[in-house]
Amino acid sequence: MVAVLAPYAANELRSRGRRHAERTSTYRGEYQRDRDRIIHSTAFRRLVYKTQVFVNHEGDLYRTRLTHSLEVSQIGRTVAFALQLNEPLTEAICLAHDLGHTPFGHAGQDTLNACMRDYGGFEHNLQSLRVVDVLEAKYADFAGLNLMFETREGILKHCSTKNARSLGDVGERFLERKQPGLEAQIANIADAIAYNNHDVDDGYRAGLLSLDQLREQPLFETRFVEVRERYPDLEDRRLIYEIIRRMIGAVVSDLIEETRRRIDAAAPDSIDAVRNAGGPLVSMSDAMYDQHVSLKKFLHKHLYSHEQKLAMTRKVQAMVQDLFAVYMEDVTRMPEDFAFAASDSDDPGRARVVTDFIAGMTDRYAIAAHESLNC
Repeated sequence: MVAVLAPYAANELRSRGRRHAERTSTYRGEYQRDRDRIIHSTAFRRLVYKTQVFVNHEGDLYRTRLTHSLEVSQIGRTVAFALQLNEPLTEAICLAHDLGHTPFGHAGQDTLNACMRDYGGFEHNLQSLRVVDVLEAKYADFAGLNLMFETREGILKHCSTKNARSLGDVGERFLERKQPGLEAQIANIADAIAYNNHDVDDGYRAGLLSLDQLREQPLFETRFVEVRERYPDLEDRRLIYEIIRRMIGAVVSDLIEETRRRIDAAAPDSIDAVRNAGGPLVSMSDAMYDQHVSLKKFLHKHLYSHEQKLAMTRKVQAMVQDLFAVYMEDVTRMPEDFAFAASDSDDPGRARVVTDFIAGMTDRYAIAAHESLNC
């Protein structure tokens, strides 16, 4: 079943294109090529050993950045198709959104940002763009993956004014206070839906969240009652899965219906009209958004701030701090290509190379690298 694109969807025939001109493909569209380049990238493969909530060695069944990205993609594609938007573009953005994430999840990101305070800071969203624009080394004719403008735009969800000024075309919307295309807006919310609901699953699996705690959340409790009424003897493992499946279904359905309502009200006739809408058009209803935010706050309090998680957070933060300090002091302890680039740079340039190296590490690589420091 092939969808006819809405007039306000991203369309590669009217795209701002690639930074480096290339021949078109015989059998694939340009956004499909972007998706495939992302899937074949080194950074994408590394996501399988990068933390979502639980560090890689804490268990085999917890989500990783890779499985999270796939789940985001599934949600994003569903919404895009339902709204007659560009599904391959949405998929590409969803798959690429975490390419620049550090080992050890947000603990690694926050620590690298602190280490880089005097050198421009660190933000994984900006690093994802750097990965696809600069760091991936696959093609003979250019650095990076040479993705389409709309894919790059979607990867860069937010950006400071200072950074936007240095990013050229993809930074313009932040300076002009415009919106990205609807496909990028979908990817942003699909990310939040995926981690909110699937972190419930992982938190429960880890024993850090209880059924009684979860039932305090309206989004969970409504589905709990539904499932218990229909399946009174269902064991907890399948009970939780069935509830989460229904939670995602409810949020996604609401998102599609509310977004369709907002699009009808705004009546954009092109992607430029979407960009100039004055605010995002992809959104949940107010009632569903309140439940979504309530669950997010609950997870921050009971899962992400759980003492067991905080103990691991402190441990991995110390690892990242040590790695940064040692590599800044002696760049030869990094692989040759990084060492060469760092030795040929001033202090901010050296710090950025060190950060590129550390941010690209998987959890297990970072642990092994830290052990090799003997510090």
